Amino acid sequence: MNITPSGQSLGATIEGLDLARALSDEEQHAVLAALGRYGVIRFPRQALTGRQLADFSARFGTLEVNVAGTHQEPGVPEVMILSNIVENGRPAGFADAGQGWHTDMSYSGTVAFANVLYGIRIPLRDGRPLGATEFSNMHAAYAGLPGDLQQRLERMTVLHDFEKFWEMMRREKGSRRPPLTDAQRKTKPPVSHPAVLTHPLTGRKVLYANPGYAVRINELPEKESGELLEFLFAHQLKPEYRYAFHWQEGDVLMWEDIGTIHNAVADYGPDEHRYIKRCQVMADRYLER
Repeated sequence: MNITPSGQSLGATIEGLDLARALSDEEQHAVLAALGRYGVIRFPRQALTGRQLADFSARFGTLEVNVAGTHQEPGVPEVMILSNIVENGRPAGFADAGQGWHTDMSYSGTVAFANVLYGIRIPLRDGRPLGATEFSNMHAAYAGLPGDLQQRLERMTVLHDFEKFWEMMRREKGSRRPPLTDAQRKTKPPVSHPAVLTHPLTGRKVLYANPGYAVRINELPEKESGELLEFLFAHQLKPEYRYAFHWQEGDVLMWEDIGTIHNAVADYGPDEHRYIKRCQVMADRYLER
């Protein structure tokens, strides 16, 4: 197993692992160590079934079944399909590009630990891959805050709401997402988390207040909360914290959600097809409520 760092704020490539077979305990521990150090890991040249993708992902925690309950791998509901392909008038999967910056599952009582995505079809234009996934480093974002603000934030909690993100996605041009039903809203009511978390892999502090789901700081008046969140959202996207991953077909991309935020770039058209399978690993093994 060979690990090659990207040389940027996040990112590394691990070669020499076939994810279609079961990892040994030593390999699993090495992947976790790399995930803690680099945040975003690429495994190139993989060939996986949906079941194999789920089995690999489940080595790292409980897999979530998305609240929307659609666009899942047949027989493997833990695998979600992300795609802009439309077949017989029906979308083959959720369109994930153009979402804006967020970290998955911060709207849940048990937050996400990691995402595992498998790139099966990647759009190309003039030989260049489209649909990059961008990341920003929340270890670095916390470290870059003034010390007095760090101390203030460590005493604060942030309210996260699934519907904020869902409605933002529904406003995207060409979106086919329906409004959330009352039952879906009740499944994922707004929840609060500390504005600063101690990362379970690194033991260091991270900023945990992403633009996609964070709606207010509970301990502040509404106006002051909005102003501070606006500052934090801009701060965490400074260029020095950022990393852009450019897909190749056969890539499995794994990133940890506690110390990163991400954004899927919408730079390809409806006829430039993208097809990705995704598993969401929850943090029930790593964080205590």
